[in-house]
Amino acid sequence: MHRKNLDSMPCPIARSLERVGEWWSILILRDALHGLRRFDEFQKSLDIAPNMLTRRLNALVDAGLLERRRYSERPPRDEYVPTARGRDFRPVLIALLAWGNKHFAPEGASVQLVDTETGATVDPIMVDSATGRPIKAPEYAFAPGPAAPERTRRRYASIEWQNARAEEVPVPAKAERAARKRSNA
Repeated sequence: MHRKNLDSMPCPIARSLERVGEWWSILILRDALHGLRRFDEFQKSLDIAPNMLTRRLNALVDAGLLERRRYSERPPRDEYVPTARGRDFRPVLIALLAWGNKHFAPEGASVQLVDTETGATVDPIMVDSATGRPIKAPEYAFAPGPAAPERTRRRYASIEWQNARAEEVPVPAKAERAARKRSNA
């Protein structure tokens, strides 16, 4: 069975998943952003098979998330350093950390985000950099961008639809169709 290539999809989430969607990749990036650099460090941290680690490191280098740097000629040894693109993945990891702690840690947080000056636990939120307002529905919604194909434009055409879905309220069009069916029955 061949995995579908998401790279050709116009969705930025799909394209991002093409680069980091495999779970080992995300854990390798996590470790790289925490300062691990060498093959044996990643292997020890993750308890991952060498062949799998080699494949994932190569894929992350090919995706431009890690840079391979030679640190020894004899024997030849490389280290892996996050690129600017890789460092830009840090907010995604922070969001996953917060989401995981909220929904999948009934025993409590095993890792948390803290303020390095005060040691206080931080509850991260995503904010609009222009206004400083938290990004949440219904105040913010997905919308087609300038390069969006027609299918994407149709998908995001109705901000009302998105807000209804985000608030877990019946979608207006579906509710209207259901009401029409009931009245015609």
